[in-house]
Amino acid sequence: MRPAAVVVLVAVAAACGAPDDGTVTSASVPASRARPSVLVFTRTAAFRHPSIVAGIEAVTAIGAEEGFAVEATEDAATFTDDRLARFGVVVWLSTSGDVLDDAQQTAFERWVRAGGAYVGVHAAADTEYDWPFYGGLVGAWFASHPAPHPDTLVVTDRSHPSTAHLGPTWDRTDEWYSFRTPPRAGAHVLLTRTGPDGVAQPLAWCGPYEGGRSWYTALGHDAEAFGDPAFRRHLAGGITSVAGPAPAAC
Repeated sequence: MRPAAVVVLVAVAAACGAPDDGTVTSASVPASRARPSVLVFTRTAAFRHPSIVAGIEAVTAIGAEEGFAVEATEDAATFTDDRLARFGVVVWLSTSGDVLDDAQQTAFERWVRAGGAYVGVHAAADTEYDWPFYGGLVGAWFASHPAPHPDTLVVTDRSHPSTAHLGPTWDRTDEWYSFRTPPRAGAHVLLTRTGPDGVAQPLAWCGPYEGGRSWYTALGHDAEAFGDPAFRRHLAGGITSVAGPAPAAC
């Protein structure tokens, strides 16, 4: 049985751009970047991370702080032109497996190409392996990981909103993903770690994609990550960087 949708309500700040009269001019055009609404999509068809609940809570809190509305759902029926047009950003929060049918995939592609902003967190890279558009959007598909353990990350861009609060390195514990391929051509890498072969493994990146914007982080396996202030700022910076009126560093 498909889980019921979960709706999370947060305060919305006053618009900083044109007045919002509630009118949608085109079903495929995302919500205004000046006052974006964020959809958190959490459907899983394979492994389900217990941290999803904490992730929803974290994005909700970020929305309250930054002044945007947040809704969370596991209902793939949300992926239609009319429904997606309500949102400026869609966060795929540790989704897994095949979560959308062909019509839903096509609607999401139209939304991205019309300027929609995608944020992928952790197992979002373990999702929709047979959908080439999504593979390009997330940037790379998951291949494997060792057991969670502490490691030191290298911050390759200290000016991006999702990493500007960090020093040159970042010590933390997580489930460290490796990927089937390097991030797509044109992706701007933000974080790396040294893999077992001694080669730097990208863990977070961003960039434009087919008319839209994309930011992905492989971090966020455990619920504790979403309560960590440094990780919360990492996530907040990723969301706000793709939601803003101009691209930030990517």
